[in-house]
Amino acid sequence: MGDKRCLTRKDQEATLVPESRDADEELARLAWALAHPARVRILRILTARQACICGELVDQMPLAQSTVSQHLKILKESGLVQGEIDGPKVCYCVNPTALRRLKELVSRL
Repeated sequence: MGDKRCLTRKDQEATLVPESRDADEELARLAWALAHPARVRILRILTARQACICGELVDQMPLAQSTVSQHLKILKESGLVQGEIDGPKVCYCVNPTALRRLKELVSRL
């Protein structure tokens, strides 16, 4: 039948997992920001380019400009992406500190 290694063994003590509510909430917030393939794609594009103008992002995605803007808004609210106004355009880039933190939190799972 199935693999039974996940079942609790009588001779095995339960492992106490330390409380990590703040880290859990932070990871959930960052993971939610990446819970859509378009946002993952945006993050990949920005990581590869180091910085990007919104119009260039739209050119690389099969989405309307307004949809890309909505996804960028979510990524900005999470802190994974930063935006800087440059005249009539907004230049977006990855927040390296937030990306490192996301990697750290995931590695602790």
